[in-house]
Amino acid sequence: MSAAETLPAVRGKLTAKAPLAPLVWFKAGGPADWLFEPKDADDLAEFLHDLDPAVPVMALGLGSNLIVRDGGFPGVVVRLGKAFGKVEVIDATTLRCGGGASGILVSSTARDAGIAGMEFLRSIPGTVGGFVRMNGGAYGGEVQDILVECDVVLRSGERRTLPLARLGYSYRHSALPEGAVVIGATFRGRPGEPAAIQAEMDRISASREAAQPLRSKTGGSTFKNPEGHKAWQLVDEAGCRGFAIGGAQVSEKHTNFIINTGDATGADIEALGEEVRRRVKAASGIDLQWEIQRVGKPE
Repeated sequence: MSAAETLPAVRGKLTAKAPLAPLVWFKAGGPADWLFEPKDADDLAEFLHDLDPAVPVMALGLGSNLIVRDGGFPGVVVRLGKAFGKVEVIDATTLRCGGGASGILVSSTARDAGIAGMEFLRSIPGTVGGFVRMNGGAYGGEVQDILVECDVVLRSGERRTLPLARLGYSYRHSALPEGAVVIGATFRGRPGEPAAIQAEMDRISASREAAQPLRSKTGGSTFKNPEGHKAWQLVDEAGCRGFAIGGAQVSEKHTNFIINTGDATGADIEALGEEVRRRVKAASGIDLQWEIQRVGKPE
């Protein structure tokens, strides 16, 4: 896949050797062989249908929960733009959301429409596509609580609408096939008062601001909470608060966050996470699992 003629024609934007570091929160990692920003759903479906099935495909939202390795992504990264960023009110409790819509836009639209139950999305720095794929959640809510169905384009280019029951949700995991791109979702909440919804969103925002290193280059929660435990507490008790490898450091403010202190590589960040896992296992016997997605190849 070294020349443009090996890829299908598109109506959107196709960029070779596209830097991914500026597009992810860690601001680290190598380039994608290709970055595809489709014009619309048909453009995406046609492209994936015509693309060599051997070429890997990955959807990229806000890049808030992602480590890109320094060798970059060997395939096509799909980034959904404005055409996929709309949120519409369907009825008194239901929203129709594009796969590229942010959690802030979804929760704000729900508030304005008097729809409660989606406030937690305000606290997740990502897009609908990522929320649906990972059963995103925080502050007592998760996507499986509000999802009715989602629209996807499979790696084959086939478009499907999948109901909640087909997604096989568990904690921060779905059964969506590899290479599938979520282009939309229908969320259903419950009737609420806009003022009360805003108050809950304010509470969540204040709590997040107080506890998390939001001003740093980070990747969100690094590890999943094991059953009956809090990941940050296990990391802290293993003596990892402030521990660093290269330019990557365990946050002093919240130990389930890794931060890029300036010049961290993807390798620094991943190596730090693995060393933290090793130390937690030695201290507690618990095998922490990554929540952050790690993609691409080493340099």
